[in-house]
Amino acid sequence: MRIGFGTTVWAKGLARNHLDGIGVYSQNLWHALENQKCELHGLHFGRCSPTSKAMPFTSQDCAEPNFNVQAALSSLTNTSFLGVKQFETKIDLFHAPDHHIPKLRHIPVVATIMDAIPLAHPEWVSQHLRLLKNYVFRRSAQWCQRIITISEFSKGEIAEHFHIPLERIDSIPLGVSSAFFTQLASGDIEKIIQKRRLVPFSFIVIGTLQPRKNVRRIIEAHRSLPLALQKEHPLLIIGKYGWGDEALLRDILTMQRDGRGQWLTDVSNSELLALLQSASAMLYPSLYEGFGLPILEAMASGVPVITSNVSSMPEVAG
Repeated sequence: MRIGFGTTVWAKGLARNHLDGIGVYSQNLWHALENQKCELHGLHFGRCSPTSKAMPFTSQDCAEPNFNVQAALSSLTNTSFLGVKQFETKIDLFHAPDHHIPKLRHIPVVATIMDAIPLAHPEWVSQHLRLLKNYVFRRSAQWCQRIITISEFSKGEIAEHFHIPLERIDSIPLGVSSAFFTQLASGDIEKIIQKRRLVPFSFIVIGTLQPRKNVRRIIEAHRSLPLALQKEHPLLIIGKYGWGDEALLRDILTMQRDGRGQWLTDVSNSELLALLQSASAMLYPSLYEGFGLPILEAMASGVPVITSNVSSMPEVAG
């Protein structure tokens, strides 16, 4: 089968040298489809960059103007995207893995929508042009013949907030890399800990820092422990700063100054595996997730998990 595949978020992540969850999902799905001998054709919205040209495509097109402009025009005029007519002749199906869902003329579209956070909880995302972005997001989802999401919880949320019938939505849970099931030698773990000047048996926190991740509550709870326990089992926060919580940044800096924890923003996959296996537990009290993959990654690594009982977390954690 000839499959068109959206690569915009994946390419942007590679340009920044950091793949977010959607970028990792796109990359893994591309390689899985390659292994199934599908004929893949990448589509990047916006001007092609040197990074996007260097990606592993047998075929790639770039459609201008950028996605936000195209989606807004199509939403308001009910016309197809510009610059994709020739691309459509190369494919039988288009898969949008990254929320960049085009309106095509004659080709069926399948999209992966991870969650409904912008519509269900707009207070937890950037407010810049939020009403317009939510309108376009809801409209673009209507252009799909099928929608894939990553949990039964998200399936219900998408049906409710995007006004899409449940029978058009398929829930396919995320998988865990086999690397997380590999037990590292204690000496290899110790090398990573020493390299990073960390303390073993920490409480580890993983994820982009933003309000819904509830990291301030973690710091408050940890601070309530006896000081000796805080320093014996410090917090180890791993993730880049997202947005919207300057008070959290102050709390993290105070935590580091007082020797009660560390914050790492740039951790390789091999380091993450070692740090997980060195931890006493992984803390994940998020207020809302479409799935919550770090829960499964920690479990696969043999690390106890403390998580919340809302949104998708009970489904994922069992």
